[in-house]
Amino acid sequence: MNRKQKLMLIRIVLSMLMTVALSFIPVSGIPRFALYMAAYLIVGYDILLKAARGIINGQVFDECFLMAIATVGAIALAIYENSGDYTEAVAVMLFYQVGELFQSYAVGRSRKNITELMDIRPDYANIEKDGKLERVDPEDVERGSVIIVQPGEKVPIDGVVIEGSSSLNTSALTGESLPRDIHEGDGIISGSINLTGVLKIRTEKEFGESTVSKILDLVENASSRKSRSEDFISKFARVYTPAVCLSALALAILPPLFLILAGNQPMWESWTYRALTFLVISCPCALVISIPLSFFAGIGGASNAGILIKGSNYLETLSKTKIVVFDKTGTLTEGVFEVNGIHHGTIDDEKIIEYAALAESASSHPISKSLQKAYGMEIDRSRVSDIEEISGNGIKAVVDGHDIACGNDKLMHSLGIDPIMCHSTGTIIHVAIDGRYSGHIVISDVIKKQSKAAITALKDIGIRKTVMLTGDGQKAAESVASELGIDEEYSNLLPADKVGKVEELLQSEGRKEKLAFVGDGINDAPVLGRADIGIAMGAMGSDAAIEAADVVLMDDDPMKIAKAIRISQKCLRIVYENIVFALGIKLICLVLGAMGIANMWLAIFADVGVMVIAVLNAIRALNTKRL
Repeated sequence: MNRKQKLMLIRIVLSMLMTVALSFIPVSGIPRFALYMAAYLIVGYDILLKAARGIINGQVFDECFLMAIATVGAIALAIYENSGDYTEAVAVMLFYQVGELFQSYAVGRSRKNITELMDIRPDYANIEKDGKLERVDPEDVERGSVIIVQPGEKVPIDGVVIEGSSSLNTSALTGESLPRDIHEGDGIISGSINLTGVLKIRTEKEFGESTVSKILDLVENASSRKSRSEDFISKFARVYTPAVCLSALALAILPPLFLILAGNQPMWESWTYRALTFLVISCPCALVISIPLSFFAGIGGASNAGILIKGSNYLETLSKTKIVVFDKTGTLTEGVFEVNGIHHGTIDDEKIIEYAALAESASSHPISKSLQKAYGMEIDRSRVSDIEEISGNGIKAVVDGHDIACGNDKLMHSLGIDPIMCHSTGTIIHVAIDGRYSGHIVISDVIKKQSKAAITALKDIGIRKTVMLTGDGQKAAESVASELGIDEEYSNLLPADKVGKVEELLQSEGRKEKLAFVGDGINDAPVLGRADIGIAMGAMGSDAAIEAADVVLMDDDPMKIAKAIRISQKCLRIVYENIVFALGIKLICLVLGAMGIANMWLAIFADVGVMVIAVLNAIRALNTKRL
């Protein structure tokens, strides 16, 4: 509990003790009024000030205005009737503040998950100078600098380990408790905590571009993107509050006037009391507080599970997802390619691998890395020139004076070369040397062990259709789709073709069913942006993922996709429960208040009681461990 909450608790307890004591102390007249007013002002002075500021600034109709009018009106009514009973006025303000304190505590709990994530922000970076470590601001470290991270310290900037090995705690990023081993040559991301060995890291980015900065910026701005439900509640409150104020005014004035015209006693006190009760009941706190809190708690719970959702609007869209479209490589498969065979070679197999590896040496694609790994020797870039990458088809280059072409059958056909088709499952890299076909290399990817269970989990939560898009050949695509139980697969697609295919799916399925695309966030940015909801898989350190996706999964576990959807569905269920519950109870109590059946105590329940119950329900969205 923070200082402000503790001060409010003291005010509540003091006011409550004074109110209870005044019920037993035999005091009357002005002293009684003064003591009750002291109890009232101790607990409610800030509400009166907020109401006054709202009136001065032209923002009259809010919950503070309703509480002020209702309680001041109750005090005036007690003075008019000379009853000396100011308990109801004090009790209304007292219980309203209890509800506000409870709401503040609930927001604090849901914010805790976000602030825990904020702990990944590094305070300093170590730079070695003259044999000693000097602490500097991470923002002052330039790209390409060498930093030292000691055991127990946070990694301040993304980079590559150039010396040392260790285990990393990445739980703040991924939600997973198991440490991750890291060795010389491995990439390392900011926000991780070094557990064991000393690491020497060459930075690859500046602090502002690092993973930790991108994530913190994403989370800090998440609350600014409102869902339709939140927008509805905001607009509803702007119309609802002045409407109930006018209704209360009409309830206080019109019935007595009708009674006067009918020749009866107007009973001003009775109808004024009903109007004041009506005002207390009508306060929209339960909706205005619990709906945004539900979304905030949902986003906080998701972030604690390693799922970053950029805003409550995306949380709402995710809950309505019925079609999930996957990229294959790096999403459903490991993205770790291995050379499994060389077929129909017209020269030595080693020479085919050598030429292919050298031609692909400028590419960072996993297939290129697998060719270089199979070659097994250091790449001499001086042997390679005139490299030309043909997007989605392959690469042309000059190696040792020979024209080398490596790629798919489309590349071969474009060069007027007839490739020999392969019956093996995998990615087929055809190789042509000096315009003559020289054979093909079979490269296969490994399916992630969680992928099949992830597809099953999606279908279990109501996903109607799963689709896979890939640039691989038809046989490789069919093999993966069949093994995983994916409903539809489309192969031989360029990045632009994937966008077109998503467009087709959106048009054919209609706009009621939302479509999510899951990709690695690097070369799938256009598709991530076009889908109703873009989900970046295994995106730690990927700027493209954080920029293009609406949801970022901080590890490469496809099971997190179903978990993200379950979190969103639970959050929306809570939102709708609170809307129906709050409006239903208030409508019933408003009718009872207008009829004179409900008194001020029932009004307190309809306001504060409903708000507390709605807030309790809202913070259930924080609990995501069992989803």
